[in-house]
Amino acid sequence: MFTRVSDLDRLFGTMSLLQKKLNNLNSGYGQSSGYKWEIESNSPRTNLYENGDNFEIHAEVPGIGKDNLNVKIQGNYLEITGTRNSDAPEGYTTHKIERGMGAFSRTFTLPADVDSKKVEATLKDGILYLTLPKSEAAKQKKITVS
Repeated sequence: MFTRVSDLDRLFGTMSLLQKKLNNLNSGYGQSSGYKWEIESNSPRTNLYENGDNFEIHAEVPGIGKDNLNVKIQGNYLEITGTRNSDAPEGYTTHKIERGMGAFSRTFTLPADVDSKKVEATLKDGILYLTLPKSEAAKQKKITVS
């Protein structure tokens, strides 16, 4: 039985893509947890921080106005959605697009529940800053031993 070279190329190409995706799972989310999920090119890149009583997320959203961004939170589940519109001038022909366009969605499962009534969101210089106060139940409490 003979297999065409193009069939083998396609098979090995698929295997190579799968290997890259598996390698990404082990290449480090942050510096301590050891997980990294591949992000679609249209989704904003984010950093997640914790400073005791709050979580903070910084999401890159260049060219997106606050009217095109939505943030939803429930418990420890966070979703950032939005729309990145084309900036091509009317009547122009587009030959190449490297910047993502259209709708996007990023979801996060935070390490603890947050108080959704106290969440603050600020958009500055293409970065969405979210301050997410932990719920009272999620905050660390010191217990005095008697």
